[in-house]
Amino acid sequence: MTVVESTVGRRAGAGPVLLGVRHHGPGSARAVRAALEEVRPRVVLIEGPPEADALIPLAADEEMRPPVALLAHAVDEPGRSAFWPLAGFSPEWVAIRWALDHDVPARFIDLPATHTLAWGSKEDEETPEGERPPDVERAADGDTGPGPAGLRIDPLRVLADTAGYDDPERWWEDVVEHRGAGEGDALAPFTALEEAMGALREIYGSGGHDRDLVREAYMRLQVRAAQREFDDGVVVVCGAWHVPALRRKTTVAADKALLKGLPKVKADLTWVPWTHRRLSRSSGYGAGIDSPGWYGHLFSAPDRPVERWLTRVAGLLRAEDRIVSSAHVIEAVRLAETLAAMRGRPLPGLSETTDAVRAVMCEGSDVPLELVRDRLVVGDVLGEVPPSAPAVPLQRDLARLQRRLRLKPEALERELELDLRKENDAARSRLLHRLRLLGIAWGEPAASRGSTGTFRETWRLRWEPELSVRIAEAGIWGTTVLSAATAKAETDAVTAQGLADVTALAEHCLLAELPGALPTVMRILADRAALDTDVGHLAQALPALVRSLRYGDVRGTDTGALAEVAAGLAERVFVGLPPACAALDADAAEEMRRHVDAVHRAVGLLGDAPAAGHGRLRGRWQSVLRVLSGRDTVPGVIRGRAVRLLLDDGELAHDEAALLMGLVLSPGTPPADAAAWIEGFVGGGSGGGLLLVHDERLLGLVDAWLTGVPAEAFTDVLPLLRRTFSAYEPGVRRTLGELVRRGPGAVGGATAAGGGTPGFAADLDLERADAVLPVVRLLLGLDDVDENTNNDLAGVTG
Repeated sequence: MTVVESTVGRRAGAGPVLLGVRHHGPGSARAVRAALEEVRPRVVLIEGPPEADALIPLAADEEMRPPVALLAHAVDEPGRSAFWPLAGFSPEWVAIRWALDHDVPARFIDLPATHTLAWGSKEDEETPEGERPPDVERAADGDTGPGPAGLRIDPLRVLADTAGYDDPERWWEDVVEHRGAGEGDALAPFTALEEAMGALREIYGSGGHDRDLVREAYMRLQVRAAQREFDDGVVVVCGAWHVPALRRKTTVAADKALLKGLPKVKADLTWVPWTHRRLSRSSGYGAGIDSPGWYGHLFSAPDRPVERWLTRVAGLLRAEDRIVSSAHVIEAVRLAETLAAMRGRPLPGLSETTDAVRAVMCEGSDVPLELVRDRLVVGDVLGEVPPSAPAVPLQRDLARLQRRLRLKPEALERELELDLRKENDAARSRLLHRLRLLGIAWGEPAASRGSTGTFRETWRLRWEPELSVRIAEAGIWGTTVLSAATAKAETDAVTAQGLADVTALAEHCLLAELPGALPTVMRILADRAALDTDVGHLAQALPALVRSLRYGDVRGTDTGALAEVAAGLAERVFVGLPPACAALDADAAEEMRRHVDAVHRAVGLLGDAPAAGHGRLRGRWQSVLRVLSGRDTVPGVIRGRAVRLLLDDGELAHDEAALLMGLVLSPGTPPADAAAWIEGFVGGGSGGGLLLVHDERLLGLVDAWLTGVPAEAFTDVLPLLRRTFSAYEPGVRRTLGELVRRGPGAVGGATAAGGGTPGFAADLDLERADAVLPVVRLLLGLDDVDENTNNDLAGVTG
């Protein structure tokens, strides 16, 4: 390669001015602005998809606020997409705004998206999972390619290593961010960077990356065309890595030969909001930067960036109730400047300010420092795009609903509590459920901290830029959220693999209020339920159906047909469950035990549901449990769980449960079977630990059996027992240990003597119960209660 000539000399000569930049670099952005002011070009060429030229004027719209991104997606396959993000401190964005402000044409000159999307899919097939970039955006250093050994090089890291730096970010700050843009020769930094990249390209070439060669060939053709039109008034803003290739002399024929035969797809482009978090490498985005919030601050601060930054940090920590005064800010500034001087840096950078914040404002703790990094160094800024930007009809309908429901997308995750008895909250719930059904995961259901009633929902909301792609994909189902969700639900019902999938879909249709899809889903559900003979499938399907019945009252949905199907499904489970539980191995028995638990909860809800009309179901189910508890062919874990469920429902007395446990734990039962029975009775997160604490008869039986297990069998049952008892709360385990420590003679003996468990009398202590009644009345809101109520509450307490 020839020696790179001076960029200053080319200003008045016969060549384009090439401004090599670091994407999302505030120093590059300031330098680009200064260079454009000095050169005053007649046209600005920018690295990006040329199909987006028509979208450039939207950057001047008052409602356009970066960070934003150009989104390209294949028309026939919306999931195939690419992003070109731009922050307020991106050199490309600065170039676009300068051109618009000065009435200078701006054009994109990178390889068209129609080729990028088609070619990207081919490369993805050949690239191993894990090495594949998340999208087709540029790398932080300027589209680096693999090195000589197939490794992807990082030009910034190579240059930093050459300069003796161990951190490329710190090197970039010292040589670019901390120098005054526009002081002296505005083009000098681009000359130096071009020389550095030219030396790297001499060593690494294109790194064997064919895409770089093709992209650069296309860009050279576009630069030539602009020169013919505007003579020497051409400025090119592109990744510094490409500058030596664009400077290289090639023939038009050679460049066109590289472009011959490229695959194509029809593509649509638009602007979409982006976030600072998605510009960060920590989010897994391959073209990111470590500290977008810090870079945005450096670009926007008019002066004294360190003082302004540490003031912002102090404000954040104060908002989190940490004691930070003005003196802390002053001391932190002094410490940051001292650290920069000791480290030989021209100005304090992010590492110095971070060390100062940790030492002065966080008292050496990294916990509040992580908050600073999350909120300020990275940040939760979400860009905005004007309504006039092109969008699929589904996107426009969603934006309309968001405005009507006052549900604004935000980059920061937040919780949303909904009261479904309120019209606006119910509409919000329907929208979020419909979007989930369409695969647009803007909101995820979360556990409510307050009431667990069916009228309350809690959602975690967080808007990610990728949701724009999901919306484009979902656009094939309809032009509105309602029509798209309806069509998607009907199709999913037809193509569902199992009965449980259809029942889950029926639940989603009720939550999303899709009356158009529900008849189709219910018809397919009834057909599948009638043909499916697998008890496990039926047991899996029942809980979702029964949960759906609970939504009828609060959502005003007719669930009569659903109740009939659920009741019929429950009857089939009752008939088929006992024979299905026979002769199972350990894994199958544990899975069936989970099915028994799920059916038990479902029957409890179904028997109480007004729409069900099948109060007899509870009695039928208890009969099934009695059969399971006494049949020897049923695995111990299922028999134990059946006994426990009957005991909890009051259908089995404690004496009967103790008798059944004593029979199972007799010497004639193999230790492994007995341990499985115990697992079913007191394990599986069923609160069995408290049961053993409060009933020493049962604890004595378990203790006597355990001490009598032969040594050769103890090792075999130990893993199962450890799994059972390790699930208990620490306080429960401690109490059980104290009870057992009293010795085998004491455990169980106290109950026989009538003493009961320490702290628990044999009979109800009415005097102590009366003492808590005022508090109970206050909690229940029963201020006006009579003596009969007191007696009732005393009975309940007993």
